[in-house]
Amino acid sequence: MTNQLDIVFGALADPTRRAVVEQLTLGPAAVSALHDGHDMALPTFLKHLKVLEESGLVSSTKKGRVRTVHIEAAPLRVMDDWLKRQKDMWEGRLDRLARLAEALNEEDST
Repeated sequence: MTNQLDIVFGALADPTRRAVVEQLTLGPAAVSALHDGHDMALPTFLKHLKVLEESGLVSSTKKGRVRTVHIEAAPLRVMDDWLKRQKDMWEGRLDRLARLAEALNEEDST
């Protein structure tokens, strides 16, 4: 699972790829539509799509001359589960730290 997380987080480390994933949350889109709004050559943009596809975050289908890209939920779910576990762990630690600080303040008050 760690390797899959590394790949997913690596793919999302780039702002262009994050923007593509965010755009795809609205629904599937043609490569040309995804490329619009990104100030880069199409071959460079296609490299970003390849990284996203290799990470499993997106898939594409081709019909005629149009390639349509779709978001894939499974890798996002794995990442979300990991982030939730991290959040729960840190919230527990912070709660214990807050209780300790309160106990120390009460000791100082007495």
